[in-house]
Amino acid sequence: MAAISFTTLNPIRRWAWGYFVLFLLIASLAYIPGFVDQDGYTFGLFRLELKDDLLHLFSGLWAAWAAWRSTRQAALYFKLFGPIYFFDGVMGLIFGQGYLDGGIFLLGPTAIDSVTKLAANAPHLAIGGLAIFVGYWLSRLYASAN
Repeated sequence: MAAISFTTLNPIRRWAWGYFVLFLLIASLAYIPGFVDQDGYTFGLFRLELKDDLLHLFSGLWAAWAAWRSTRQAALYFKLFGPIYFFDGVMGLIFGQGYLDGGIFLLGPTAIDSVTKLAANAPHLAIGGLAIFVGYWLSRLYASAN
C-alpha cells in the first residue's frame, strides 16, 4: 500500500484523522495539569476515569483505522459513531447520566443543574452531531472516492 498523503485525502478521511487527534487529546485531558481541579474534575464539570479514557482512546483508534483504510470505512465510522455519541449526550441532558460509561445503568437518573448538564454534555452533542453530518451528508458527496 502506498504512503498516505494528508493533502491528497478527501474530506471524509481528513475528518476521521481529525477525530483521531481529537480523541487522543480528550483521552489525555485528565493527565494534563491545569485541566483537572483539586477534586479530580476536568474543567470542574466531570470526572474522567480510566474507563472514560479507554473509551475515548478506542474511539480515536477506530477513527484512525477507518481513515487509513478508505473513504468508505471512514464514512461508516461516522455513521455508526455519530448517533451513538450524540444520543449519549441526549441521555445526559435528560437524565444527568449517559450510557457509554454505564452511568445511567449504575447510578440511574441524577439530579444535576441544567447549566452543568448542558456544559457536560455539549461536547458529546457537538462531536456526535458533526459525525452524523459527516457520515450521512458529507460522505454522499465523496461516495466514489477511496
